[in-house]
Amino acid sequence: MNAPVTSIFRPSVCPHDCPSACSLDVEVLPNNRIGKVRGLASQTYTAGVICAKVARYAERIHHPERLMEPMIRSGPKGSGQFRPISWDEALDRTAEAFLDAEKRYGSESVWPYFYAGTMGLVMRDGINRLRHVKRYSGMYDTICTNMAWTGYVAGTGRLAGVDPREMAKSDCVVIWGTNAVHTQVNVMTHAMRARKERGAPIIVVDVYMNETMRQADIPLLVRPGTDAALACGIIHVLLRDGLADRDYLARLTDFSPETEAHFAARTPEWAEAICGVPAAEIESVARLLGEKRRCFFRLGYGFARQRNGAVNMHAALCIPTLLGAWQYEGGGAFHSNSGTYGVAKRMIEGLDALDPKIRWLDQSRIGPILTGDAEALKNGPPVMAMLIQNTNPVSVAPEQRLVRKGFAREDLFTVVHEQFMTETAEMADIILPATMFMEHDDLYQGGGHTHLMLGPKLVEPPGQCRTNHDVIVALAQRLGAEHPGFGMSPREHIDWALQNGNRGTLAELEREGFVDTDPPFESAHFLKGFGHREGKFRFSPDWRKIPLKSDGLMGPWQDMPALPDHWSVIEEATAEFPFRLVTAPARSFLNSSFTETPGSKKREGQPALMIHPEDAAALGVVEGDLLRVVNPRGDVELGVKLFDGLRRGVVIAEGIFPNKAHRRGEGINVLTGSDPTAPRGGAAFHDNRVRLEKVILASS
Repeated sequence: MNAPVTSIFRPSVCPHDCPSACSLDVEVLPNNRIGKVRGLASQTYTAGVICAKVARYAERIHHPERLMEPMIRSGPKGSGQFRPISWDEALDRTAEAFLDAEKRYGSESVWPYFYAGTMGLVMRDGINRLRHVKRYSGMYDTICTNMAWTGYVAGTGRLAGVDPREMAKSDCVVIWGTNAVHTQVNVMTHAMRARKERGAPIIVVDVYMNETMRQADIPLLVRPGTDAALACGIIHVLLRDGLADRDYLARLTDFSPETEAHFAARTPEWAEAICGVPAAEIESVARLLGEKRRCFFRLGYGFARQRNGAVNMHAALCIPTLLGAWQYEGGGAFHSNSGTYGVAKRMIEGLDALDPKIRWLDQSRIGPILTGDAEALKNGPPVMAMLIQNTNPVSVAPEQRLVRKGFAREDLFTVVHEQFMTETAEMADIILPATMFMEHDDLYQGGGHTHLMLGPKLVEPPGQCRTNHDVIVALAQRLGAEHPGFGMSPREHIDWALQNGNRGTLAELEREGFVDTDPPFESAHFLKGFGHREGKFRFSPDWRKIPLKSDGLMGPWQDMPALPDHWSVIEEATAEFPFRLVTAPARSFLNSSFTETPGSKKREGQPALMIHPEDAAALGVVEGDLLRVVNPRGDVELGVKLFDGLRRGVVIAEGIFPNKAHRRGEGINVLTGSDPTAPRGGAAFHDNRVRLEKVILASS
């Protein structure tokens, strides 16, 4: 009789680029394998709920196509032809290439490039220690947060907000600019509690009837890039009908007669003409908010991925402020707690070695940078060598044709440390196999909640996979880079970061698994004042001076409106390009992660374009036909998916499918732009005008 398989559940943390950073309960099996993955019930934000793609993580960690050994390119760039080499040879060749670039062009010709493939602080951010010690080019990380954070902090003065668990105590939950069912399922957990326990209606604002909109009591369908018009229309009604908290406005905001006069002209009819939401719906929603008052606004990244995104975020944030909702438990707003954790990252990142004179290069502008654009290069030397960790720019970066052209340069040396043969890895000179999160120790913080969490090593890495930390330390030794952080283990880094941030010790965190860093109620609700020097929320922000990391003012910042307003800087539809394209996130992918796992691939199917049936009829196409989607940046071919849950003239392409999954091998980011948005930069992934052409396939 066979002996039963013994297993044990151990805590961990999801490392992927998601605000939830869920606490996990992972089944560890014999033979160095994992089984079930579920949410950790004792962590009260995760509350036992995780997304389906992470629940299937055994598919990913034990995937037969994981990279297992270092490789060197043996054919043309992009051919996918590689041969195995030893770790020593791979690291030696990498160090030689970096030293050669530094000797010929200066240290800034080397550009370490990374992002949030892991959110672990040691494995994600340790690359900066090598960057700073070696004086390599800096990276200005604009691809995700800039517009949203800037718009939020323009009002509050601080990147913080109401504990998101308070959604469950709200009398009305507003989910705006995030398809939480696809991208942050825990938001729905707490919103649904408010509905069930308090009868709180859920209002969702988005550009198409996605899964979150379908679960709303009141879905508000806006045209892309017009959120500020909707916000202004709601504010108009609140002021007109005496539903604003005048005492709160006088005490804690810069609200003025000029501000009131401005909103007096932003009627629901004015808003309807811009955003498409009927004036009657705007009136009704405004009255509901005014009556409930204890309203929680969960503001996401989606509506901030437009060229007017910072303005849109700020305008939406003004609604709970006008209501005085911040005063109540379950009221106010939340976007990200990333500015509140206080973990000391000086040793992890080598911040004591940072030279402010070294140029920053814009992450989103990687295409222009690698193809020699002088402005993008800050008139400095070309990028001649790159180390890439935790990101896949050949799939996810905007202006893909430029990106691919840049990576195809024969004089560019690229080393990619990866888990799978991504499209960026295929363009590399050296590929290094990387661990996954259950195969190393790391420290995590969730921008979407208040918990600081330990993700311990649960299983041994397969094959020759090594951690990001190990690679950085090994390269530092070969490059002559000296810093105390290179002599520390990941666990020592975690302990140092905790102790020097007054967050306890590793031993204490290890006992508990996580620590709740939720600030006091008065601080989270800004009851003693907002983060600006005068302590007031700003309806009239100073876009030139937002207290966040900056590489200077960018985009048409001089034209930004002084008060909340629709700013028509977006790529409006034209006669030549009559459709507005939004590249929304898919449910079973996370950026380009999970595009390799069988469960996610089966659920997402093939790349498609969602188009209103009446628009499809006008073009003479039916479900399953092929459309060429065209704009000045390029063209992509997608199958037709009829969908009446969007406004005419709007089309949606969900998910970042691999380029090779598309006909002709070019993916959706061929169509997205890398031009810097105002006022602090960022890529406007959802802001694209296009035309659609029916593809006539040659008969077989």
